[in-house]
Amino acid sequence: MNPTDQTTAPGQKNRTNAASSTQANLRIGEIRDNVLVLKNGGVRAVLKTTSINFNLKSEEEQNAIISGYQSFLNALEFPIQIVVRSKKLDIDNYIDQVKDLGEKQENKLLQEQTFEYAQYIKKLVDYADIMEKEFYVIIPYNPGRTPMEEGGISGFQTFFGRLFGQKESFSDIKQRHSEFQNLKKNLMQRVGTIKSGLEGCGLKAEQLNTQEIIELFYNIYNPVLSRSAKLKDLANTAIQTDRQREKPATPDLVGTTTTAGEQK
Repeated sequence: MNPTDQTTAPGQKNRTNAASSTQANLRIGEIRDNVLVLKNGGVRAVLKTTSINFNLKSEEEQNAIISGYQSFLNALEFPIQIVVRSKKLDIDNYIDQVKDLGEKQENKLLQEQTFEYAQYIKKLVDYADIMEKEFYVIIPYNPGRTPMEEGGISGFQTFFGRLFGQKESFSDIKQRHSEFQNLKKNLMQRVGTIKSGLEGCGLKAEQLNTQEIIELFYNIYNPVLSRSAKLKDLANTAIQTDRQREKPATPDLVGTTTTAGEQK
């Protein structure tokens, strides 16, 4: 056998190559200031909305909701994306709270009953496979292109392309920051319009912050791993950049694929 040949056990892959391949096929370039930055220069905001039990409403209330939603759609001057996500019910935080109460119980019998209750609820959710639905509205803003840029790479793509390892001067960084602030300003105007329209339909919508967006994509791309390895506070987490890909990945970031750019 040639000494230079390398044998890889079945099921094993090079982590660096796998992460590089996955990120290369994602449209996400960076997540910063509560905004998704795409590799083509576009930006996105993510709103999480409440729901309404339509069947429990009276006929008059149902007609009012339908009329309000129709007016909301007719008033839109830009496209939006409505996402309904079904996921397994996660009550880990509730279980932790119950266990904390059990630790504080001075009565031994009550303490045992509290721990048994926490274990029972956890098994019930696991065996019953209880699902919950989450509702999101994705708001886009794509910078316009001049006729010279049609069919090619726009100036915005050039700026955001530098997130992936290209060298840039201080003036380039300053200009990129200015471009991002302009894009974010226009995006936030759309966010305000959508929130007002949804409130007119009786819904409440809140924009996801940077950590919530990262957690959302982490859970989507890692449905099994995310139940046992949850993301911690990202303010105290070192997030890898593309320039650091050659270094071994930290355990907290194995499997994450949503932050291709440097977190700022």
